[in-house]
Amino acid sequence: MKRKVFQLLVENNSGVLSRISGLFSRRGYNIESITAGDTADPNITRITIVATGDDEVLAQIEKQVAKLVDVRDIRELKPDVSVYRELALIKVRVEAKDRPELISLTDVFRANVVDVAKDGLIIEITGNQGKINAFLKLIDGYEILEIARTGIAGLRRGTDDIVYPVVN
Repeated sequence: MKRKVFQLLVENNSGVLSRISGLFSRRGYNIESITAGDTADPNITRITIVATGDDEVLAQIEKQVAKLVDVRDIRELKPDVSVYRELALIKVRVEAKDRPELISLTDVFRANVVDVAKDGLIIEITGNQGKINAFLKLIDGYEILEIARTGIAGLRRGTDDIVYPVVN
């Protein structure tokens, strides 16, 4: 199985995310992660989709998504010319005596403690998936109570090949 990251620029209309995810569902394609958010133009939403499949399936995904009415642009964000980031919030049960060690690990990964409770912490970490996975593996000895991950957001490096979509 291969993995591709697609960046879509879509019209900011109700139901567009549902139509895109419905296309994946109807065709049996796998979505590893999907994120959506505003762009500089309030009429346009940027959607980042991470999909897995063989070469034929991934090519078909790109073609099918491009045909959707609200989709203005679709591009692959190749790892060597793009920047990917993900945010994770991790709730960990930790006694007061063990907090300094966990906070020290958090600092090494440039993560932040965003909430402290009597018996636990919530840690915020941002980075590529490898960094987040490495941090999770490192704190595996602690009791991880909950994890919320945003999925990948990405942009192509540099200022060439920028898409300025025209909305009809």
